[in-house]
Amino acid sequence: MFLNVTRRAILSAITATGIAATMAMPTLAADKIKLRLATSGSETDARSVAMAEVFGPMVADFADYEPGYNGTLFAQGTELEAISRGNLEMSIASAQELAQFFPEFSIFTAGYVHQDAAHQVAVFNDPLMDPFKQKVEDELGVKLLSVMYLGRRQVNLRQSKDELDVKTPADLAGVNLRMPGTDSWQFLGKALGASPTPMAFAEVYTALSTGAVDGQDNPLPTVVDAKFYEVTNQIVLTSHLVDLNYIAFSKAVWDSLTPEQQATVQKAADAAAESGRQKQLQKEADLVAFLEKQGLAIYEPDLAAFRDQVQSMYLESEFAQSWPDGALEKINALGK
Repeated sequence: MFLNVTRRAILSAITATGIAATMAMPTLAADKIKLRLATSGSETDARSVAMAEVFGPMVADFADYEPGYNGTLFAQGTELEAISRGNLEMSIASAQELAQFFPEFSIFTAGYVHQDAAHQVAVFNDPLMDPFKQKVEDELGVKLLSVMYLGRRQVNLRQSKDELDVKTPADLAGVNLRMPGTDSWQFLGKALGASPTPMAFAEVYTALSTGAVDGQDNPLPTVVDAKFYEVTNQIVLTSHLVDLNYIAFSKAVWDSLTPEQQATVQKAADAAAESGRQKQLQKEADLVAFLEKQGLAIYEPDLAAFRDQVQSMYLESEFAQSWPDGALEKINALGK
């Protein structure tokens, strides 16, 4: 879980100690600067691989890229605070984590905001993101360089397609769908039309095999890794949440770089994100073929019907109260 801190508490602490204005920066006189990246992911995580194989070599002329895996540098959820305090140069940050400091970022954690990987990139590079990025720079001292694609969450059911053919949210009425236990996840399950059931991940396989739940939602790699395909019969490609991370960089370190070095860092971040994106998309495509060979029916429902209902319910909920006026409409306009 992410550290449950408020933006005001963190920023007040930084301001009170004067760290934000005087954080240590690498000197340009040194042969190379040090860029340490803290991540809770493993060395083989797709994001870690992209940064090590693409980002690191591209900045090697003037920087030593030093990743710290499995939370060894800083605990998960504390990385942004560490960058703010001048104790870290880089991290891989989620929208959920940024929303702890800036509630408006919760829009990027909601269902059907991002449509696919290409839409994520279009949104991140659009001027509508400028106020989001600027606020993070100004108040947290963190520069968001690029967006990384993590995958799409799909609905995975025990029933066969003959028993339950899901086209619209109405078809999920009465379906006991395992969702993570937080209020935001349970809300998303209801918005999809299902009856969400909170349950620990470790219990899901047994619950599916016994019929204690009718289904679960996760990206396809998780369906395969957890072997849920052994106890389910179909996957509905709802793509209700297109998950992401941001490559986060110390603004103080950024400002210490030459314009040429800044351009190289930006190019390296974009290249690493694109490399990881393409590999993840290919992995998802390969897993569709694998799951079909296991006998699962895999099909796409009426996505417009799902998107309309989910967005409508979000806009009427407390979750949307912090969203900037017109932001969702602008995001939608950049999609299909």
